[in-house]
Amino acid sequence: MKKIFLSAILSVITLFAMATEPHVDHVRVNTENSTVKWKGSKISSSHEGTVNILKGNLNIDHGTLVAGQFSIDMQSLATTDMSEEYNKKLDGHLKNEDFFNVSKFPTASVTITNAVKGKGNSYKVVADLTIKGITHPITFAADVNINGKNFLATAKIKIDRTKWDIKYNSGNYFKDLGDKLILDEIEFDIFLLSVK
Repeated sequence: MKKIFLSAILSVITLFAMATEPHVDHVRVNTENSTVKWKGSKISSSHEGTVNILKGNLNIDHGTLVAGQFSIDMQSLATTDMSEEYNKKLDGHLKNEDFFNVSKFPTASVTITNAVKGKGNSYKVVADLTIKGITHPITFAADVNINGKNFLATAKIKIDRTKWDIKYNSGNYFKDLGDKLILDEIEFDIFLLSVK
């Protein structure tokens, strides 16, 4: 009788342990239908464009975001708000040593290190952002709608570009720039879909 009782208790403990074990799904990002839009500004004007995701995934534990990793193709950096000629001219400048130096640093990366779920689909996300081989933590709010192994995630991220050694025409490093001054803040508008 004791053996049966002990066996039953062990079975219950085993089942409980299995139920509380994390089960993390690494769900891939649909790189064709996901978008990353950027915006950089001067004192009186701004430019915007896109950059492509090379690959990425969100890590989901029982319907909750817990982590994620993304690689960004910096060579795909493209301006979208001017004529084709002027877009290409600005693209060339953004890709050279003054800004992102994409020949030396062709990819950037985002690694989510912590995600705290709030109300509904809202999360406070902490991630390591690597640009030009330099890594700094960033914190941002995200909306992540998870349905099984499918997700739709959106986020707005703002960074101070000078932390990643992008100092060209920054008022914090150069004086008397006048209308050539470029604000340090870059904005990113993220839209992610999972692979079906």
